[in-house]
Amino acid sequence: MAVVWSPELDDDGRKWLNTAKELAEQHFAPLAEELDREQRYPDENVALLVESGLAGLFVPTRFGGAGASFATTCAVIEEVSRACASTGAILTAYALGGTPILLAGTEEQQARYLGGMARGEAVSFALTEVGAGSDANAIRTTAERDGDGYRLRGEKIFIGNGGASRHYVVFARTDPDAGPRGISAFFVDREAPGVVIDRYEDKMGIRGTKTSNLKLDTRVSESDMLGEPGRGLRLALKTLNAGRISVAAQSTGVGLAGYEVASREAVRRTTFGRPIIENQGVSFPLADVATELSAARLLTFTAAETYDRGGDVSVLGAMAKLYASEAAHHAVDVAVQVHGGDGYCKPNIAERLYRDQRILEIYEGTSEIQRLVIGRAVAQEAAA
Repeated sequence: MAVVWSPELDDDGRKWLNTAKELAEQHFAPLAEELDREQRYPDENVALLVESGLAGLFVPTRFGGAGASFATTCAVIEEVSRACASTGAILTAYALGGTPILLAGTEEQQARYLGGMARGEAVSFALTEVGAGSDANAIRTTAERDGDGYRLRGEKIFIGNGGASRHYVVFARTDPDAGPRGISAFFVDREAPGVVIDRYEDKMGIRGTKTSNLKLDTRVSESDMLGEPGRGLRLALKTLNAGRISVAAQSTGVGLAGYEVASREAVRRTTFGRPIIENQGVSFPLADVATELSAARLLTFTAAETYDRGGDVSVLGAMAKLYASEAAHHAVDVAVQVHGGDGYCKPNIAERLYRDQRILEIYEGTSEIQRLVIGRAVAQEAAA
């Protein structure tokens, strides 16, 4: 039995996980160091994700996808992230962009955009702005009535998979006086007039991904609205509830990679004539990491299965994302320490994982925001 707990998937889940493992071992892991070093988007990896069906894993079969469960999607995200954090982040961004369409799209919108995603036409989630990160209600991008459509003006930042996506789900303020009920969501085509990407972030980690801005002075039609007018913020928050579980899966993947390189190095490396794992100063931290990653996986897959059943994951997803991302932090920190000076230098997997991990405690809601969500739930329960 493996030391770190593993979820039991159904036959369909095991099939997709085996596909992910094969691609991870043969293609994604061998390319990970090069992508990081060159800060290069892995078009070849994305093509494999599309050809294998993994990019459209969450897309219903009637639109050309696999129709897999969310738990299966999370298992695949974990496995891909374990091999290459950048490729795992791209797959996570696919799922994030598709979630609001699944939640609120019309049949026509789902056929067009989800069907496109199954064929490799990514959709990105565009919510964050300067001054409106954790506080999504502070967004300033506007959508003003313009004939039978809307004129969108503003700028979005930190868009995952930004420069690689053809379409964006953009959240904009349709009623400046309505507060959180004055925000709506729209589909925006990157090729439309007045849509400009002019900045890509130079990131610490996941350097094989594209993270961009999106400047908007463009017109969209009435049919480009996603969901009901004024319900955009609600849709964004529901999307993030699922997205946090995806990031928890991404975190366990990165954490497991750190644990594996650390434990192998601890067995291989010797000091004073014996493997360093025989020292409690090394074996005890690894024992803690194995325990924490088991707990993180349990939380993550329980949250994913709850989501599949239609349950409320607002708190459980926050717990999974918080715990898994911080467990991954501990895992990669131990990996660097076990490698010693080598772990601080390039090219070393532990060094790369250390940088890749850090974003997991920030995007889809910082650890502080997760604690805020959980803390509010504690207060509400105690006051009931």
